[in-house]
Amino acid sequence: MGGFITKALRKVREEGLTPRDIVSYGCMAVHRNASCLWGTVCMRLKAALFGVRLGGGCECCGTIILQRWPGSHIELGRGVGIISSSRRCTSATIHAPTRLRTFAGSAAILIGDGVTMNGTAITARSRTIRIGKGTMIGPNCVITDSDFHAQWPPETRLTTPAFERDRDVTIGDNVWLGMRCIVLKGVTIGDGAIVAAGSVVTRDVPPATLVAGTPARVVRQLP
Repeated sequence: MGGFITKALRKVREEGLTPRDIVSYGCMAVHRNASCLWGTVCMRLKAALFGVRLGGGCECCGTIILQRWPGSHIELGRGVGIISSSRRCTSATIHAPTRLRTFAGSAAILIGDGVTMNGTAITARSRTIRIGKGTMIGPNCVITDSDFHAQWPPETRLTTPAFERDRDVTIGDNVWLGMRCIVLKGVTIGDGAIVAAGSVVTRDVPPATLVAGTPARVVRQLP
């Protein structure tokens, strides 16, 4: 313990930190660790109660919303990292907690090893949403398999769910979704692709490409 304190004091002197610097960093460190500890405990408790499968080493900073319809599947692989706290998020304010929700027994949300999410909303109404290993999802992204209402005729939109129009969503390995992206039903995003911030993905994205815009279009091939 004495050695740790000595090293910490030496680092303070070497970097010229002021007392305010120390207090500021100390508060950030305490909040980060406390938020991750409490969030992870709550996530694991909810998962056990609601039948959500968690791989080893999953962590959650802040609150997560888990809503699994009877008979459906929500699975998180090993080492999945979830951030649902604006204090912990690096690049932006989190608009709402990360939410994983299914609406029918046929629905599934399958998240691979090492995926990171930040205030992400993933809703599988009746189909499968699959996210490959190592994928990074920036703050406030939305991924869904459904329109949630019939498109036509307009007078039926509130009364006709149109489950037959739902489509699977597949996001490959090591994909990067920038902040505030929207990935709509029926889309496949290839391995290694990057989706620029604020994009709306309405059609398939080839592997190892950068796409951007509304709707998202290929900007260039990645090296």
